[in-house]
Amino acid sequence: MIQSLNSPQDIKLEITPFKQKLNKPFNKQQISVLQINLGKRCNLACTHCHVEAGPKRTEELSPEITQQLVELINRFPQIKTVDLTGGAPEMNYGFQELVKAARDTGKEVIVRSNLTIFFEAGFEYLPKYFAQNKLRVVASLPCYLEDNVDKQRGSGVYNASIRAIQSLNHLGYGSNSDLIIDLVYNPSLPTDTNFSLTPNQQKLEQDYKTFLQKNFDIKFNNLFTITNIPIGRTKDYLKRRKLYNTYLKFLEENFNPQTVNNLMCRNELSIDYLGNVYDCDFNQMENLPVTMENGEKLTLTHLLTLDNLDIIKEIKTASYCYGCTAGSGSSCGGALI
Repeated sequence: MIQSLNSPQDIKLEITPFKQKLNKPFNKQQISVLQINLGKRCNLACTHCHVEAGPKRTEELSPEITQQLVELINRFPQIKTVDLTGGAPEMNYGFQELVKAARDTGKEVIVRSNLTIFFEAGFEYLPKYFAQNKLRVVASLPCYLEDNVDKQRGSGVYNASIRAIQSLNHLGYGSNSDLIIDLVYNPSLPTDTNFSLTPNQQKLEQDYKTFLQKNFDIKFNNLFTITNIPIGRTKDYLKRRKLYNTYLKFLEENFNPQTVNNLMCRNELSIDYLGNVYDCDFNQMENLPVTMENGEKLTLTHLLTLDNLDIIKEIKTASYCYGCTAGSGSSCGGALI
């Protein structure tokens, strides 16, 4: 593990602006991924959630924005993947409508599920619905051990997640090539300045597969290792413990330029429940929207009026971008190199 120097307090450290670190234009590529945050409604309130979602949140898509998204999905064949996230995307308005639009047009649909939603009243239909629509399931399981998962995500979440994966396995997930289930690892939040990068993704995937197969007869396709990005609840946690600045510096010190070409923000648009457009989900959560030349926020209405998804030239960056580019890199699809 790569460690930082110990520090008794969160001293103010100079962070090189990410754009300056790149030393070249950070341009958008052709858009092929549409990631939609359907809202902040969720049955869990995980400590590491950068969305700050939870059972008491009510923000979600409106019928009007949902219809604009459906039109966007139908109009642009260049969109290959529709990535549905939240909150628990399944709990928020528009979920099934967006799934239908994407599948009807032959696009891959990713649903970022917390799995425990399967056992909430009114959502028991989800496993069969996922299989019938061949949704790719990406599910958080931040460790293969119960104690670590429940500390991050709440008491009982591990056992519920195991039962949910078993139900998906029973329907063919993990063995049928059309039914993909990927798991997501993220490290525990640091308690001191002995920070570490995510472990080797391939090795950790094998550890997960061996343990889960032996103990629960579970199969899954891929493991994605994702760095804790210092925004949302993670940022609040780090600031309370006076670790925020030193953690940012640690990420900068481990910047790897080889990750940059594979960053998810290069070829995706991130849309919030109000219809605003962002370069990525992290910019969305930090309220760093894409703006037009006149300073106005770029919205779904603009994209549809202009009939063009590729109007963004340069990606907006911030210091937390070092989280995606440290070590082996980190994205919604795991390590970048």
